[in-house]
Amino acid sequence: MTVLLAAAWILWSGFFTPLLLGLGALSCALVVYLSHRMHLFDKDVYALRLSLRLFRFWAWLAGEIVRSSLEVARVVLSPRLPISPTLVEVEATSTHPVDLAILGNSIILTPGTLTLNIEGQRLTVHALTRQGAEQLLAGEMDRHVSALRAG
Repeated sequence: MTVLLAAAWILWSGFFTPLLLGLGALSCALVVYLSHRMHLFDKDVYALRLSLRLFRFWAWLAGEIVRSSLEVARVVLSPRLPISPTLVEVEATSTHPVDLAILGNSIILTPGTLTLNIEGQRLTVHALTRQGAEQLLAGEMDRHVSALRAG
């Protein structure tokens, strides 16, 4: 977990001086240590350990982010501005809070969609276009998130 946090921090911060790299590594280790002491890691969270499934999910999500970015750019740059703001309720297959958080955050990371609320297994989502809403309702993102914790 510490290595994963440190890698994300290095990639996203853009700072590569020895002092900042050391402080970043220290803060990542501190977060993991404190989380462990607070018993925030239980056997269910460990099921979502760093694995090939997680890397595949990140690659798939990155592709979705790029695809959605291009779609939103096309819509926004079109002279007709063909938006059709839509609210939908997406039913998640999983009941686990970690899965619901990953699904909600994955939706937020995808341009043109925004998770407004999570209640039970139901996520209320705003989509810029009806097509974007229909893609969420098709359940592909939910299937990918559910596959993270599967066997």
